[in-house]
Amino acid sequence: MQILIAASSRDLRLARICIASVRHFYPGVEVLILPGSPLPTTFLKEVAQFWDVGVFPVEEGHYGWGFVKLEPLFAGAGNTFLILDADTVMTGPVIETLEERFAASDNPDFIVDEEDQPEVEMRRLYYDWDLVSTVDPTTQRPAFVFNSGQWCGKSGGLTRADFDAWVEWTFPRRLKHPEIFMPGDQGILNYVLNQKAASEGIPVARLPLMKWPGHGMSGFEAANIHAGSVPSRIVHWAGVKKIRFSSMSGGDLLLHFERAYYQRLPNGMLLRRARAFAGAFTGVLEKLKTRVRLFWRLKLAKRIGAG
Repeated sequence: MQILIAASSRDLRLARICIASVRHFYPGVEVLILPGSPLPTTFLKEVAQFWDVGVFPVEEGHYGWGFVKLEPLFAGAGNTFLILDADTVMTGPVIETLEERFAASDNPDFIVDEEDQPEVEMRRLYYDWDLVSTVDPTTQRPAFVFNSGQWCGKSGGLTRADFDAWVEWTFPRRLKHPEIFMPGDQGILNYVLNQKAASEGIPVARLPLMKWPGHGMSGFEAANIHAGSVPSRIVHWAGVKKIRFSSMSGGDLLLHFERAYYQRLPNGMLLRRARAFAGAFTGVLEKLKTRVRLFWRLKLAKRIGAG
């Protein structure tokens, strides 16, 4: 099974941490970066030299929010892969459980997180099936939903044609009905998998995969990883990231694996501090830019309203 880590130029710090966590448990498994945008050559050379991480072959370009994670579906048939977002870490060996599930008698093509959400959150985080039914009358209430930051699939089971009615294959990728689906790949992937499972019987298995820090991290402290007492999960900081890791729930895991990453690099600790400072400065600058843009948009809207 390949492990594919989706990364863009904005989340390289997190991608490095994710790599270190994966290699902690799987030093010999094939690990590849899924580049959602053109990535610095220095980064790619670094992870190749010190962490034996390659690059999944995709057409170079800016894919937009998460859409590069669909590309492995369209590779040669029969390849099995685990998709991870950059803002994830492994807390234990998960591949054995996944491979055992793939080998079960029902022979699933996909394995997703066993997520439980109230309907209002399903509509907000994934897609509103009542709205989708105005375009596709065959749409049903989803039988399952899952965060697309961690899921397993087999290539060849789905094709671009399964997404053509909903996705424009441009750079960046665009949803044809953005008012219906959550932005990015998550909503449309959930919809297509649900539809294919309902109409064609494509088998989708569900397992407890994701640990969300927003629900607390008791028992998942970095010290417990050394003791081997942490359940094998994929921690995903979806929607709960902050500039300072120490201010985040589960931030000790991020800092733990970041230190592990730089221990392999020459002058790694100095390089880590420099990059962390530069990343924090860039994050503050981006927030400031967003606030300035919002300020002028509101001011312009008031002038138009007054006119």
